[in-house]
Amino acid sequence: MNIGEIAKRAGVSRSTVSYALSGKRPVSDDTRLKIQRVIDELGYRPNASARALANGRTSTIGLVFPPAGNHYTGMQLDFIGSVVEAAAAYDYDVLLSPSGVDSDRSFQRLLGERRVDGAILMEIRLEDDRVDHLDALDFPSVAIGRTAQPERGWWVGLDHTALAEACVHHLADLGHRRVAFVNRPEQLLRAGYESAQRGLDGFTKAAAERGLTVRTYCCGDDAASGQACLERILYDDPATTGLVTLNEAALGGLYRGLTQAGRHVPRDFSVTGVVAGRWAETVTPQLTAADVPAAEMGRLAVDLLVERLDHPDAPPRHRLLAPPISLRSSTGPVGPSLGGAVPDAGLDTTP
Repeated sequence: MNIGEIAKRAGVSRSTVSYALSGKRPVSDDTRLKIQRVIDELGYRPNASARALANGRTSTIGLVFPPAGNHYTGMQLDFIGSVVEAAAAYDYDVLLSPSGVDSDRSFQRLLGERRVDGAILMEIRLEDDRVDHLDALDFPSVAIGRTAQPERGWWVGLDHTALAEACVHHLADLGHRRVAFVNRPEQLLRAGYESAQRGLDGFTKAAAERGLTVRTYCCGDDAASGQACLERILYDDPATTGLVTLNEAALGGLYRGLTQAGRHVPRDFSVTGVVAGRWAETVTPQLTAADVPAAEMGRLAVDLLVERLDHPDAPPRHRLLAPPISLRSSTGPVGPSLGGAVPDAGLDTTP
């Protein structure tokens, strides 16, 4: 079925059908309704390629995510799913493009062949050449995270600095004095990944404010690395009674390491961090955490990108999210036998 057949059945010209579909020229209400009835009767859907040639839009957005290595984390997968769902609500398709830097062939094809109308960039670095490259091309994009110059861009971010600080203050309020920080893999920290760097900054700042004895660790994104990291934490300082983590993929291994070391959570050891809510609830005991709102971040990123596409001259907009800590069952007061002072008020650990 094509426009010519619709025009014939509606008793109008091909150009009138085209104008009614594209809105480029006014068409009377009666004519528009007549054409729409024929379209509904025939179940016609415009060819996407032809429509893109006609209006200069592909109705597709690109989602640029980092190469997976062995796997993607649950948080990354949740976010990818939320972007696809939110884009569908705007009648946009999503083209996935694994890319690390702006010289990636996949990233260059995405831009050079104009396969998409705009792009959403995941796993932002403080100095990110992809963001700089898109800015130079004036290509519509939204970043998930903030570069070192966040005021000039379109982005949706999580305040990892404030959230890591909140986790430290939570443990300190419970009497913990010796605390470890479990970050993302070392190569991501060295590369300047925003979440890893800003989370470390927040942890270090809050620990200094509270006078805590701390050690920081990088950890691979898998359970085996988490267990090995926990073993190292207790080897380096057996008196450690709590940890803060940004690494949800290592969470199961951290718990397993504590169990094998004979440390009961939360009686002997408290665990908290910044992870997606549904993952915090899969471990036992459930994790006290600042829950990452992956679905909300995906929806907001799509909203901002569509706004930018519809209003090319709009000034940059962004959203910085800082969800509160959800109190679950993985943190509790330090007992006297562990050398900590028990606070006056205990923690509500109702799951």
